[in-house]
Amino acid sequence: VQLVEFGGGLVQAGESLRLSCQASGRTADIDRMGWYRQAPGEQRELVATISNAGSTNYADSVKGRFTISRDNAKNIVWLQMNSLKPEDTAVYYCHGHVTVFTIEGRSNFDYWGQGTQVTVSS
Repeated sequence: VQLVEFGGGLVQAGESLRLSCQASGRTADIDRMGWYRQAPGEQRELVATISNAGSTNYADSVKGRFTISRDNAKNIVWLQMNSLKPEDTAVYYCHGHVTVFTIEGRSNFDYWGQGTQVTVSS
């Protein structure tokens, strides 16, 4: 599985930005996709996830401002970010989770994009 992000950039506080992530390869194996972010000096943190069925989960800090969506047929996941704040500044990473069931049991695999910079100025 390969993931490529698009859409980062520099915006002012209060503005909007939409990130896209295109998945390729064995995309049929992907069950959950999501976005994580990492600010300088901080650990990578979850922003939002979405399952194959469309169930979503958001970090408290972005609830009501960010929306994650997905097109399973096109293997794309988006993150619509509204009312951006300076504290949203970070490198945003697309994530894909794959679960594989074999005779030995269940194995989990995590795939990451290269990251895209989002900078929000005050």
